[in-house]
Amino acid sequence: MTDTLPTVISRNPADPADVLVSLPAPGAFTAVDTVERARAAQPGWQYAGAATRSAALGAIASAIEAAAGELAALAVREVGKPLAEARAEVARTVAIWRYYAQAPFEPAGAVHETAAGPGLLLTRRRPHGVAGLITPWNFPFAIPTWKAAPALATGNTVVLKPAPEATACALRLAEIIHQYVPESVFTVLPGGGTEGNALVSAADVVSFTGSTPIGQAVARAATARGIPVQAEMGGLNAALVLPDADIEQAASHIAAAIAGYAGQKCTATSRVIAVGAALDPLREALSEALRALPVGDPADPATVCGPLIHEYARDQVGEAARGLSVLAGGTVPDRDGWYTAPTLVEKVSPGHRLLREEVFGPIASLLAADDLAHAIRITNAVPYGLVTSVHTADLNTALNGLDLLDTGMIRLNAPSTGVDFHLPFGGSKASSHGAREQGKAALDFFTSSRTYTLAPAGSAA
Repeated sequence: MTDTLPTVISRNPADPADVLVSLPAPGAFTAVDTVERARAAQPGWQYAGAATRSAALGAIASAIEAAAGELAALAVREVGKPLAEARAEVARTVAIWRYYAQAPFEPAGAVHETAAGPGLLLTRRRPHGVAGLITPWNFPFAIPTWKAAPALATGNTVVLKPAPEATACALRLAEIIHQYVPESVFTVLPGGGTEGNALVSAADVVSFTGSTPIGQAVARAATARGIPVQAEMGGLNAALVLPDADIEQAASHIAAAIAGYAGQKCTATSRVIAVGAALDPLREALSEALRALPVGDPADPATVCGPLIHEYARDQVGEAARGLSVLAGGTVPDRDGWYTAPTLVEKVSPGHRLLREEVFGPIASLLAADDLAHAIRITNAVPYGLVTSVHTADLNTALNGLDLLDTGMIRLNAPSTGVDFHLPFGGSKASSHGAREQGKAALDFFTSSRTYTLAPAGSAA
């Protein structure tokens, strides 16, 4: 009897018979060997100099921009991302590479006076070595980029382990990157948990985005090795709507944050908290806004809510809504692919899974709060703390309450979804572990700070 090798398979969620990738998983030994080859390539990449690294990242940005149409179509096909969002993701990916192309010229440290006598004290940031990146399927170009670009800019080499469902996108991204960096400076490692575990066991720094249980396991394993680790995990994000808000605008923003890309974003809105008199008008406006959102083929530019990534993911939405008062959605369209209608429910009991767990799909609970203080307590009463959106016309009211929200990001009169790549990204509690991603925070994470003492020859110790 012979063992069957695990297979990495990626299917089109809008047409599950369409298989994009089917290849043998490389296994743990190959994963460790990939890291060793990246480690051997790292000094040459680091000492090639700032100008070389900057030029490479800039060239990658231009090449991705030139292939934008092809890449967007690939994201539509492989992960079911609606075309408008896929195009926006590719544009953001280009912008991120261009942003970090300037990073090699950033100051790498500082000079300080000694406490007494001649000499110099220096601080200097140096790359860790091999950056092990484990990324999800929902942003198949942007998330690998906002990890890989700062890692490469600061002189690290990269081994990327993408989610199996986004393997084709990762391999195509690697084809572009390989044109501009030396061999083994950037490598894609297809596979699943076996390959991911091996990467965490061998890399010098680890950055993870994905589910909370796996992220916590990655953080524990990396911490036990004494290496830097960051983990971006789940969200159970709230939208707070005060009575003075523009209800129609708030409903439009929240509907997009619930149903955009079928709710498959860690920043999607899962709970809608109506304060006081906002409840009745918001219930009507939000239900109508959700029913009006186009659900269908992700290749159609008008589509907002396409398929979910798996049949299981689709079924979880229906299971979560079962037995609740459904205001909108709660149905499965009669068509091929893993689709479900954007769903809004109310009368959700405090112990219900929708108020404890992240259901990664287009479903949200409508909750009532007596006042802003009550709404903040509801917002904070979950294990997660990634992002909160607040909708109000009164800036003073908002500012008085914002600091009491236990979330890493707060968006005022805007959807909970949306990321500014030049600023730190991350949350609190079970949403994030370790240092922030993106912006200049990423440059700090992918480097270690060293302190040098330069004393004149012959000086007293």
